[in-house]
Amino acid sequence: MLPFTREQFLAAFVTYNEAIWPAQLVAYLLGLAAVALLFWRPPTADRAIAGILAAMWIWTGVGYHWLNFSQINKAALLFAALFVVQGTALAYAGIVRERLRFGVDAGPVAWVGIAFVAYSAVLYPLVGIGTGHAYPEMPMFGVTPCPVAIFTFGMLLLTSSHVSHWLLVIPSIWSLIGGSAAFLLGIPQDWLLLVSGLIAVPVLVLRDRDRSHTTRMA
Repeated sequence: MLPFTREQFLAAFVTYNEAIWPAQLVAYLLGLAAVALLFWRPPTADRAIAGILAAMWIWTGVGYHWLNFSQINKAALLFAALFVVQGTALAYAGIVRERLRFGVDAGPVAWVGIAFVAYSAVLYPLVGIGTGHAYPEMPMFGVTPCPVAIFTFGMLLLTSSHVSHWLLVIPSIWSLIGGSAAFLLGIPQDWLLLVSGLIAVPVLVLRDRDRSHTTRMA
């Protein structure tokens, strides 16, 4: 049994979206920049993409979970900590250690990644609007948990380097927690989130295993 009602859940988005405006526009610009950097490859492209992902997780952890959602659900304090940890891990792996390399190839894994990215930024809000969740009563790209998790899975599928399994743990956990809202709270745009981890994680693990095998054989 959830400690809040569907009406309270949706009202929390209204409060949050109105409080942070125009951060939603900034998030879209950052998402667009991350996608552009997949094709336009300055020397700092990989670190910039990792920094954008890290910023989205940390912002959502502090701004949405801690300062907003915790008002109706104390478990959000734990969620906030998880999101900050994930953001910090992405920053460490991608900026400090420079172990995340991004890029688009013609393979099926990249197409799955592109589909996730497109869904999180474009189709996610359209599904919400189409099912009666118009702004400001809707989760927004880059600043709320579920679109951030889907976008992250998509961008990690668009890597040309090995992805540490540790970077997949918290997004996978959230795909189950947040994705449950699709059924418990009637948020149909989160249906993909519920299975995103089940798709992205094995695909990434198998892809990286194949790459390691090919490297050893070369």
